[in-house]
Amino acid sequence: MGFEDVTLRCRDCSADFVWTAGEQSFFQEKGLLNQPQRCPQCRSAKRLQRQGSRRMYDVICAECGTTTQVPFEPRESRPVYCNDCFSKVRLQVQPAVQIRG
Repeated sequence: MGFEDVTLRCRDCSADFVWTAGEQSFFQEKGLLNQPQRCPQCRSAKRLQRQGSRRMYDVICAECGTTTQVPFEPRESRPVYCNDCFSKVRLQVQPAVQIRG
């Protein structure tokens, strides 16, 4: 299926932007059904706004002692892990799935 560049209007700044054939192909490969509503600059600004609004807390991993950041305020009663240690601990805690036949 051939794609052609399409000019769209940004919902935030009302500027026209080009949705290229390559971007359309990417959207199709990823299964995205809707056209972008924002120009690349407004998309980037929106992404930064979402990321910047989350407060991060500095903690020390209870397993390996590495300094890391988490998006929640830790409590003294519960251990906090870095990403690597959390993945290991999570695998140990999850019960094995039994399939009945």
